[in-house]
Amino acid sequence: MLWTVTTGRSRSRSRRTSLRLLLTLGVVIALAVAAVIVLRPPGPRPLFQLPVACGETWQLGTYPGHGENDVDFFPLSGDPWGQPVLASYDGRVTVAGINGSLGARTPDNPDGPRGRGGGYWVKIDHGGRWETQYLHLLEPPLVQVGQRVARGEQIGRIGSTGNSGAPHLHYEQRRGWQKVETWFDGQPSGITHDDAEYTVRLTSNNCR
Repeated sequence: MLWTVTTGRSRSRSRRTSLRLLLTLGVVIALAVAAVIVLRPPGPRPLFQLPVACGETWQLGTYPGHGENDVDFFPLSGDPWGQPVLASYDGRVTVAGINGSLGARTPDNPDGPRGRGGGYWVKIDHGGRWETQYLHLLEPPLVQVGQRVARGEQIGRIGSTGNSGAPHLHYEQRRGWQKVETWFDGQPSGITHDDAEYTVRLTSNNCR
């Protein structure tokens, strides 16, 4: 009778080979999933509304160096500090926290040192590879990651955290992770390039 002798070294080599195969398979699967996500065409544009209270008229604008398709919101009446920020459309919160650093600009100290980035912010996934972002909020967001929100639901309050010179809302719409021109109530805002200062006034139809 013949016996097969397996040494510890052979078993160890076999385990290493199996682990390498599993790791390679995992990488292949991850790349395939990523490719499907990236290559999947975006769905139709949601009917986004202004992220501010129903019936209010706000100034939307940009300035040189701001960033293409970025929009800043300023109220035309009342104190901007603490005004409600609303979800532009139904979706799921994917980020609710701090982007960069907060700085120290508050209603009691509006000229305090700036922070970096967007300060307190929220990002909402609306499906079909569409998302919106809301930056420079006054305080920690009123929503949590994973939470479902409805259009018009309050997600935060206007502030000046992060790299911000005055209380306002920095807002973006993204399609497949790429910033695009903002549309509200089915109409383009007209704010695209940041090679010049540009402002418009729009009235919110974000009514529940």
